[in-house]
Formats: sequence, structure tokens, C-alpha cells
Amino acid sequence: MDYDIIYIGSGNAAWQGGRFLRKKGLKVLIIEEGLYGGTCANRGCNSKAILDAPYEIKALTDNFEGVGKSGDFEVDWPSLMKFKRKRIAGMSVFLDGKFDEYDLDVAHGKGIIIDEHTVQVGEKQFTTDKIVICAGLKPVIPDIKGSQYLHDSNDFLDIEELPKHAIIIGAGFVGMEFASIIAEAGLTADIIIRGNMALKFFHQPYVQRVIEILKEKNIRFHFNESVEEIINNIEIDNPDAKVLNVTSAQNSDKNLRDPEAKIDNKAYEDGFTVKCESGLTLMGDYVISAIGRTANVEDIGLENVGLSYTKQGIKVNGHLQTEVPNIYASGDVADTGIAKLVTVAIHHSKYLAKELLGEADEITYPAIPAVAYTIPRIATVGVPAYVADKSDEYDVHTIRYGNSYSLILKNDLTAEAKVIVDKNLQIVGAEIYAADAENVANMFAFIINKKITLEELDYMIYAFPSSSSVCLYKLHNIHYDL
Repeated sequence: MDYDIIYIGSGNAAWQGGRFLRKKGLKVLIIEEGLYGGTCANRGCNSKAILDAPYEIKALTDNFEGVGKSGDFEVDWPSLMKFKRKRIAGMSVFLDGKFDEYDLDVAHGKGIIIDEHTVQVGEKQFTTDKIVICAGLKPVIPDIKGSQYLHDSNDFLDIEELPKHAIIIGAGFVGMEFASIIAEAGLTADIIIRGNMALKFFHQPYVQRVIEILKEKNIRFHFNESVEEIINNIEIDNPDAKVLNVTSAQNSDKNLRDPEAKIDNKAYEDGFTVKCESGLTLMGDYVISAIGRTANVEDIGLENVGLSYTKQGIKVNGHLQTEVPNIYASGDVADTGIAKLVTVAIHHSKYLAKELLGEADEITYPAIPAVAYTIPRIATVGVPAYVADKSDEYDVHTIRYGNSYSLILKNDLTAEAKVIVDKNLQIVGAEIYAADAENVANMFAFIINKKITLEELDYMIYAFPSSSSVCLYKLHNIHYDL
């Protein structure tokens, strides 16, 4: 065999564990068709974090309107994009250097599985004892008329100028996070949602708060709508077409299907018209597909070894093993029923290194924090509130630490957490709504996973002032039943 392990894909699901295998003396090859590091490093998490940060700061400065703020904080998108591109361009080069440092072999090109022990890249074939598929996910583009005019998350995160009026199809992580950026930029957008809720895996009362903030900033929501067609307005030869006047922030929800509502077609003569099955028609200058991601495994030879997949990925067992015993799947491409997050991909990769060394039992998962990087943020970890509300096993306590400590929290009056405890007053879950919800969620993840009791938390001394300290301090109300 040429190698002990071949990874198809170079993201966190691969190299995080691959380096440990190499350190143990196994020969490892990483195959990558695109940029080293995969989606998170080059087209996802890192790009989003860079582009989101100035708008997060802008929102924080707005808390001091009338109490210290002077002038307006404006974000220069072109210069921000230039900075983003410079930073992201270095990620793949950096990781290439790390792979060399870890003594991991790399092959650039599309990895195609020929048989259970052979992977082809270009005209070269490599043999291996085991194969790990780490191909990740790709954005879903719906099969509708005019789909060629749709942009995906990769496009938006590299756009030269923000659209004046975007139409976003979908209200998951991507749709809602992009909407927050557009709102803070003072621009407008319509969000089309097939179902009746946004961010369905998050605490809906907190999601609704974010929706209300976005509505106040010219983002409109259209629930229970399905897109039927997207039209390039250049191709329209009907100047009297009656459609929703999306340029007016004064339009109320009751006017969404007003047959007399018109738009100045000249404003969007180079834009697009989006038609829904219900008859709702919208116009804008940029249309984004944000309806999810699907397994990126087309044309990698799964059929050659009898492997099938769904949009959730390749089915694996508790050892991340596919139906073919020596082939595994790691990260987002693995259908495990667990949230598809980069942190989970890292967990998979580290576990799989131990599994391939014969040092692991079935994979287990700690409480996993998930964050929607809207403005403000929403986070969830452990037992969710909607489960606790329907069970006699848990109690839900509301911690309004923003209202109590707004001075400490940069004048943020709204920071809040729902803390879920079992009948022994052990914290088992939390929902957070706050500017820094991600940090508070990490704090709760530590508490939940280490089973730290309320009594132990009450004994500890924390750095003050800080958001974590004031949230933790409020927990003593649960401890003392106040």
C-alpha cells in the first residue's frame, strides 16, 4: 500500500486528526481539489467573521445613542472586502505550510474512489489501507426556472458592493446572518421562507426578537412562501408590470399582495423579479439562495464501492464507518444526526484518529454550543428550552442579566438567558440572547459538560465587570430559590 490513510478533503475534518496519525508513524495523504483548509478556512466561517465584525461594532455603538455617542460609525465595504481577501488568501498557503510541518503528503486535484483501496487524482492512482471521506457540504441551488441568476453564500462573501435590495431565499444561519449585515449597512432585503419560522433550531422567542429588530431596519419577512421563478429584468418587455414596491420601507405586511402596488421598474431594470407560487412578486438587485447545504460527494466514485448518500450525507455507524468497512466519513459529509458545525468536524477528526489507531470505543458527543451570528447573537447549548417546557424533568429559569447590569454590558439592556435545570438543580441547557452570546454559550457548555453545580458556581470568584460574571452571579437566584 502507498498509504495507511487517505483523506479526501483537506478541512478540519481531515487534518486535525491526520497530524496525530502521522505522529504515530502512519503514512497519510490528503487530497484537495480546491483550496487547502476547505470551506471554513476559505469560504465560510473566517470570511463571515471578518465581514461581520465591523457591523457588530456598529450595533454596539448604537447602544450609546443619546448617552455618549457622537457622529455615526460607517463601514466601508470595499476596503473591508479588500482586507478580507488579503487575510483569506493567506489561509490556504498557511495550511499548506502546516501540512508540510506535520509531514502530511498532499495531492491537488479531485479524489475519485476507484475501489475500496484505491483513490485516483488526475492520472495518478494511490493505494491505501483506509479511506476517510471529508468532502464537506456545498450550497443548495433550487431546481427552479431562472436558477442561473441565484447567488450562494460563497458569492455574497466575496461581493464587491453590498446589494441595495437583496432577496434572500431561506432563513437559516446564512440567510439571517446576511440579513443582519444588510440591515446594519442601512440597506433593504426581503426574506422568503418556505415554512413558518426562521432559525428553527433556536429558541423561537429570541429568534422573534431578532426578526423584530430586522423589520425595524427595512428587512421584511415572507413566511409560508415557495419561489417559483426568477426573472432577469433585462429580459422583461412589460414596463407596466405590477409588483410589490420593495423600495418603500413604509409598506406594511398587509400590502404584500396588493395588486395595485407598483414599482419603478427603472430602479431595477438591471435587477431581478422573484415570483412565488402564491402570487407574491418581489424585485431586487441581488438574489441569494440560502436554503441549506448538501453533501458534496457527486462524482467522487461512491458508486464504485456501492456507497449511497442523501442530502444529509453518507450514513455512518458509531465509529464513523460507512457500509464499506475500511471507508469512513468525517465532518459535515457524515450523516450522524449531529449538528453540522466546524467544531463537530474537529471532534470527528480527533476521534477518528483514535479509532483508526484502535484506541476508541463508539463516538460520543458533549453538549455542543451553536450560535446564530445575527445582530444580536442567539446561542443554544444542551437541553433546549422547547424540550424542557414540555417535560416534567426540567425547569426553565429566565436570567435577565442585561436589564440588571446594563452599565456593565456596554448599555445593552436586552441580554438574557434561559437556563434549564433538572430536578437536582443541575444545569443541563441554556438559550442565550446577547451581543456576546457565543462567549456565554461556551461558559454554559463548560458548566454542563463538567457538571459543575450551582453551589460550586456560587462559591467561585469571577472577574468583574464582565458579561459572564454578571450572568453567573444571577444564577445564585436559582441556587437560593430567590
